Amino acid sequence: MTAPTHTEGRPAAAAPSQTAPAIELRGISKAFGAVQANKDISIRVERGTIHGIIGENGAGKSTLMSILYGFYKADSGEILIGGQRTDIPDSQAAIRAGIGMVFQHFKLVENFTVLENVVLGAEDGAFLRPSLVKARRLLVDLAREYELNVDPDAKIENLGVGMQQRVEILKALYRQADILILDEPTGVLTPSEADHLFRILRGLRDEGKTIILITHKLREIMDVTDNVSVMRRGEMTATVRTADTSPSELAELMVGRKVLLRVDKTPARPGPVVLKVENLKVTDDKGVERLRGIDLEVRAGEILGVAGVAGNGQSELLEVLGGISDATGTVTLNGTPLDLSGPRADGRSRRHAGIAHVPEDRHRLGLILDFTAWENTGFGYHDLPDYCRGALMDQTALRNDTRGKMERFDVRPADCWLHAKSFSGGNQQKIVLAREIERNPDLLLVGQPTRGVDIGAIEFIHQRLIELRDAGKAILLVSVELDEIFALSDRIAVMFDGRIMGERLPGQTDETELGMMMAGMDGKAR
Repeated sequence: MTAPTHTEGRPAAAAPSQTAPAIELRGISKAFGAVQANKDISIRVERGTIHGIIGENGAGKSTLMSILYGFYKADSGEILIGGQRTDIPDSQAAIRAGIGMVFQHFKLVENFTVLENVVLGAEDGAFLRPSLVKARRLLVDLAREYELNVDPDAKIENLGVGMQQRVEILKALYRQADILILDEPTGVLTPSEADHLFRILRGLRDEGKTIILITHKLREIMDVTDNVSVMRRGEMTATVRTADTSPSELAELMVGRKVLLRVDKTPARPGPVVLKVENLKVTDDKGVERLRGIDLEVRAGEILGVAGVAGNGQSELLEVLGGISDATGTVTLNGTPLDLSGPRADGRSRRHAGIAHVPEDRHRLGLILDFTAWENTGFGYHDLPDYCRGALMDQTALRNDTRGKMERFDVRPADCWLHAKSFSGGNQQKIVLAREIERNPDLLLVGQPTRGVDIGAIEFIHQRLIELRDAGKAILLVSVELDEIFALSDRIAVMFDGRIMGERLPGQTDETELGMMMAGMDGKAR
């Protein structure tokens, strides 16, 4: 079947060569002040392939794709589309060149319908109705062609993230995109939704479309791509056929050293119950019930992993336990009830009780980016005797303590005077982890411990969490990464729509079963 077309209004362009690569970048360089984001990058992306681009956080992947999509202008170098040199000063030029981009955070108007979002910005004239009629007809054909079935009259706000992603792909195809760039496309999808996405991408490839996939998940690279390019420190270090490489080789190319891709741990030896949660409920300021009667336990010397698609109550659970939000129900720590509302339901009281909290969003809740590393290391603990001289804070003691933490947690650069915003995401996360872990808590709450973190830092962070578990501490881990949940957890609880759908042992379940539970299709709510 021939893919539907939408040619009206698109300017004529030189016919691309059918033998030339779909994309060729030659000598692309881009600097932001003293930071060289891209340095003399050259890459060929063959027509009708799925090409992965991987690299550590800050390697320059997003900058390179932003140049290709017209968000940034390269300082030097050239872009060829289908063998034709092409100037792409903005995203409209990229669209005219047949390039579409599906962003990690979708660009949709939530109170518009699917049809209205697809047409938005691609109307044929002053009157909207003819555009909508034509778009509806084309959407039916596109949905049939590529398994992108979605109700054109549904409002975006009523669709799940998997369906919203399909709308983004439909938008690009409606605009005649022959080249699709997807940035971390599975970050908010269940495993079954991710599998369906990959079927869609393979279908697009088989119809002659070219896909560029940016992801940090090596397993996805191995499963779905034909070729993969590796970036490190703003340079392109290698491009290989996926069939000719391995996850360990790709990890070494990304980091520049061998990386342990599995978590090295012994079986847990659980002790007494440290955290007990019963009938925990949270209602937000709009009257929506976010937690619907949560029951769970975490024992000393174990990691309870909480799996689920973002937005199903995991964040609210961490915030209540960390003293950020009020709730009803019962929570006990080592048998002592915790206040869930009122003046003692705060982070300070939680810390004094023996709870440490690594929040999901380190920028919003974990750090003050305009403060120094040593100031951030002291937040929440600055009134402890270690850091005080009488009624005054002993800044020298705090700075010396920070230097020790930075050395033990391999924070780079090891400069306690540097502002938090000047560190990479992985090093920012290490600062938060060092502050919380080294207070020797009875219970560690940790949300998305490796979000936006380099693969080398992931290895380090996982080792630290296992060491804390083996020291007899209780850990409640929330992560949207199922690989991470399986690697670290001794027990797994799955959340959906504010409820615990059930618990599983990692060795007695798989991603398919957990994915169904994450979608609310399996398990018994309790």
